[in-house]
Amino acid sequence: CLQDPMDFEWSYWIEWGRERILWLLAGHLLVSQVSRLLVEKYKPWCLMVYGMAACWLLLGIKGFAVILFHAVISFAVAQFQLSLLTWVCSLILLSTLRIPAVEEAKRKWYDTENEYYLLLFTVSVRCLFCTSFSLEYCWHGPAQKSSHSFLWMLAYVFYYPMFHNGPLMNFDEFSKQMRRQEAFCLKTNLSILIVGIIRIFFWWCLAELMIHLMYIHALYSSTPPLEAASYWALGGLALAQVLFFYVKYLVLYGVPALLLQMDGLKPPALPCCVSLMHSFTKMWR
Repeated sequence: CLQDPMDFEWSYWIEWGRERILWLLAGHLLVSQVSRLLVEKYKPWCLMVYGMAACWLLLGIKGFAVILFHAVISFAVAQFQLSLLTWVCSLILLSTLRIPAVEEAKRKWYDTENEYYLLLFTVSVRCLFCTSFSLEYCWHGPAQKSSHSFLWMLAYVFYYPMFHNGPLMNFDEFSKQMRRQEAFCLKTNLSILIVGIIRIFFWWCLAELMIHLMYIHALYSSTPPLEAASYWALGGLALAQVLFFYVKYLVLYGVPALLLQMDGLKPPALPCCVSLMHSFTKMWR
């Protein structure tokens, strides 16, 4: 049975996951558990170094340099402690992604469009993290500035489980939880990992089943079937599409959420089931 090829996002991340990202996430898990067991105090820096190495490996030295440059600029602007200036800086950095000459130059760094898109998605999400750090820096008093050093910004920006596609955790939550030292229990962590993998595997199978049997996105890209369908059928298609969106993000956010738990952090809540919602506000957040 052929799958529906029209959902670019699902196909894109599953392909990257199989090729490299899942292996890099497994490497992060290994580094995290070893550092928790042996050098709990230095865990943030071990994970920071691993995240930078993973970024370099996947995006190349130029992609790594772009993300580091964005972090340096954001940190420098944050020193003025003006929230408006931080927002302006973030919007300017984002807008550079749409300058034709810059786009063309970045495309030449890679052999395929998929590699370029990975840089594009990663830089966009990293910009959100830089914005979060900078705003927290602006809002806190001088006494708390020591906990908002550039080194902590790098640990936050290059934290690998949330690196390419989120989800978003604000800096204060990240640093507070990362500083907290808890007793390491291999048995508890192993049970969390096994249950998490089973749950994610179930969601992934369900998403694959939907994309192989329902062809929701292919139907939406073709006008004649939509014109021939009744209002009830169109309503059913709309519900099927948002349900697939929900299941898709249970997988895409479920994997990093599991790794956050393994690192001793509390992950952001996974999406709510769309069938139980009367408003899409939480969905977009």
